[in-house]
Amino acid sequence: FEIAISQLIHHPEYNSTLILRSEVVEETESDFVEAVPRLEGYHPVQCIHRRLLPRRPGRDAALEQYCSLHASESGNPHTLILTPILAPGASLPYYHPSVSHLAFRYIHSPMNTDTSPRLRIEALPLPDTPTDLNSRLYRTCLALLDTLHRYGWGAMTNYKKRVQHDCLVSREAYQDLYLVMRERHKGLVDTWQEVTDPLKHVFEDIGIATYLMLLWKDTFSTSGSTVSWPRPPGGFLDLGCGNGLLTHILTAEGYVGSGVDLRARASWSHYPVETQAQLHVHAFDPTDDALDPSFISLRNAFIIGNHADELTPWVPVLATLHDAAGYLSIPCCTWNLNLGGDGSNGSSYSMYRIWLATLSVHCGWAVECETLRIPSTRNWAVVGVLLRRSFCSISC
Repeated sequence: FEIAISQLIHHPEYNSTLILRSEVVEETESDFVEAVPRLEGYHPVQCIHRRLLPRRPGRDAALEQYCSLHASESGNPHTLILTPILAPGASLPYYHPSVSHLAFRYIHSPMNTDTSPRLRIEALPLPDTPTDLNSRLYRTCLALLDTLHRYGWGAMTNYKKRVQHDCLVSREAYQDLYLVMRERHKGLVDTWQEVTDPLKHVFEDIGIATYLMLLWKDTFSTSGSTVSWPRPPGGFLDLGCGNGLLTHILTAEGYVGSGVDLRARASWSHYPVETQAQLHVHAFDPTDDALDPSFISLRNAFIIGNHADELTPWVPVLATLHDAAGYLSIPCCTWNLNLGGDGSNGSSYSMYRIWLATLSVHCGWAVECETLRIPSTRNWAVVGVLLRRSFCSISC
């Protein structure tokens, strides 16, 4: 129960898509404020003062809460009470139930009985709040109770997440910058020129650009500059840039680099002239020793392979052969690459990812694998930012 309620406290975003995350303001195990409820036969043992941050700050306000844990005279905490902190006359944001207190209780089964322990949720609604079976409060309470049960069951069965986020870039830094980037570039949805879904592609590339900006900030030195964030010394190269959106966003943010593809797209001519100057039609032959085109040198550049199709396996190879500053590869389809099989039940995409990571290690890179926070099922990335050893030859 304690593990389950810890999830509820520290990850409210799992329960509502309108919540970005929570931040702990203060924790205490004594000297509890008056707003923390007192229950007969129980005493508070811990209070976490948290702040709920909305996913849409322009629409919803942040809210602070007291999360108090209560225990009987003997035993572990088995009651959690959430108490919103409101100024006089203020109203609750939409994402919060219309209650003054919300309690989660673990009720032990009576001794010498076959009765199972129970989970119960209790609410103290605000005046005039509907509480019938079709009310929003009733549905919210059912959903929260189901979530608590799921967390508890996961704790009992030692559930482990299969996907790890935020390995190289912290969640808080990413989310904060993404909110800024989303507001700055969301207008691209209205001017979309392609036949594909603008909501997916625009917000996906905003997320990738956000990730790259923070990755570069943590990876490269400032070279004495205090005007802008650190960036790759040779700029960036977006291989197989397609609609050129990622190149446009990075260019608009002041980063120097180029996007390259076999053919121009409808979007290219609608971007600002600064972006159009960085988009190039060019046929790469990775086996050509004189690979560098006239518009960019790969040396010290950061190579981006964002669903670069057949060029994807060449990304770490090119990065090594041409002394690139690093690379980000987000693989999509294997195309005609036949990886065979190892007798396991893993998907072809999983095998492809493992093969790409192995190739990156063979090319001498210290490989980091990251699951990006973007609206795509193909959100797994291989990141190379540190060459582990000198490399003499590559067999492909």
